[in-house]
Amino acid sequence: MQSALFLALQHDGGRMERGGCRRSEAEEGEKGRMKRTIIKDWKTRLSYFLQNSSNSTKMKSKKAGKHLTYFRPSPEEAQLWSEAFDELLANKYGLAAFRAFLKSEFCEENIEFWLACEDFKKTKSPQKLTSKAKKIYNDFIEKEAPKEINIDFQTKNTIAQNIQEATHTCFSAAQKRVYSLMENNSYPRFLESEFYQELCKKTPITRTAQGT
Repeated sequence: MQSALFLALQHDGGRMERGGCRRSEAEEGEKGRMKRTIIKDWKTRLSYFLQNSSNSTKMKSKKAGKHLTYFRPSPEEAQLWSEAFDELLANKYGLAAFRAFLKSEFCEENIEFWLACEDFKKTKSPQKLTSKAKKIYNDFIEKEAPKEINIDFQTKNTIAQNIQEATHTCFSAAQKRVYSLMENNSYPRFLESEFYQELCKKTPITRTAQGT
């Protein structure tokens, strides 16, 4: 009887909280299972990325006679990512690992929006600029967009007006906002994540038995 009463009170209390409310054990368990599945899936994808990067580079190096470029970074290289968020984003494997981490946290729309903005700013054709601006707006900005990012109403409204005559600065304010969110929230968590810690681990040296 007491257990049943406790569970009922706990359930009712959880329903009263909003936003950061405490989920029921069933919901937490389901989310945990989904997260573990996603992490496993993205570990596989990251391994595939490494393998293909190495293979493609070997082929290029054989043709051009150059050194390999895209190997898995050394622990020392990976540790450099902790010095600055830009260091992480500038590294091909670092960016892939960060995207995988955000995927596991169900907030990959932030990095996808940031990358879309980076591509948008490099667009030269006015026609393509307009079409890309509308696509970014439809994908990330408008209310209930499939990958809606967390920005204020005023910024959204300004973007909606600006894309009518698109310029390279249409999304600048929103991109800065999203960059700040990732740098101050997701990036510190990434540095503590399993993804990053694995990259920073040095391969243990196996000592063979000495001769008797």
